[in-house]
Amino acid sequence: MPIPFYEELETSAKLFIQSYGYFALFVLSFSESIVQPVPPYPFITAAPVFGLSPWVAAHVAFAGNILGAFVSFFLGRKLGESAVKRLFSEKLYLKGEALFNRFGFFAVLIGEPYKLMCWLSGIFRMSFVSFLIASLIARFIRIYVFALFGEAIDRFLL
Repeated sequence: MPIPFYEELETSAKLFIQSYGYFALFVLSFSESIVQPVPPYPFITAAPVFGLSPWVAAHVAFAGNILGAFVSFFLGRKLGESAVKRLFSEKLYLKGEALFNRFGFFAVLIGEPYKLMCWLSGIFRMSFVSFLIASLIARFIRIYVFALFGEAIDRFLL
């Protein structure tokens, strides 16, 4: 069953990108790494539909996502466990904690939701360099795969 709040948020994100283009994609990507639930990936793939380049969209989303991840990492260090439990729920926190404790670096590399892994990296005092490397690899692969799909849509369907 669809969640009305999420549908409204998704619709607002579409309108935001239609109105503000790359800037909106940056804001969406940045905030998605911190707390908001709408991922940038469908918008990267659909960039040609919005009159945007999927490759520029990928660069912008990558920069926003990584900068937002840094914010989450440092907020996790500063605000700690109680803030994350309030933002994400204790149940999700405990699942993320188990994943993070078991896989560490690889939890950041493949774990979802990514924003939770960013917060947990700060909370559990992961080295910033390890966090940075895992984040760069994970986000690069994910974002640029969606850009490839966007390029395919642009070439073959539009």
